[in-house]
Amino acid sequence: QVQLVESGGALVQAGGSLRLSCAASGSTFSIRAMGWHRAAPGKQREFVAAITSGAITNYAGSVKGRFTISRDNAKNTVYLQMNSLKPEDTAVYYCYVSSSIVIWGQGTQVTVSS
Repeated sequence: QVQLVESGGALVQAGGSLRLSCAASGSTFSIRAMGWHRAAPGKQREFVAAITSGAITNYAGSVKGRFTISRDNAKNTVYLQMNSLKPEDTAVYYCYVSSSIVIWGQGTQVTVSS
């Protein structure tokens, strides 16, 4: 099994930046893609960004150009650099990894004040 520990969520002003981290442990040899979703208050969870084991990235249109996903395979960690944050980016951010199944982190709160 794979366990995930997220960090980096905080309260930040609009226009600011944050970097989220998600470290995987356990059976990390089986990990293929890694990524992030988010759930805003009263809304369904939505895709944010993903990165394959070959470093191919994909982004939601709402974050493209502002967010950057990266991974350090040696540390089994995925990062989400978030720049030019907007109040509508306020959400709980969940990382995930896909192996034979999809495993989710516990979530980290990001709050962007206007």
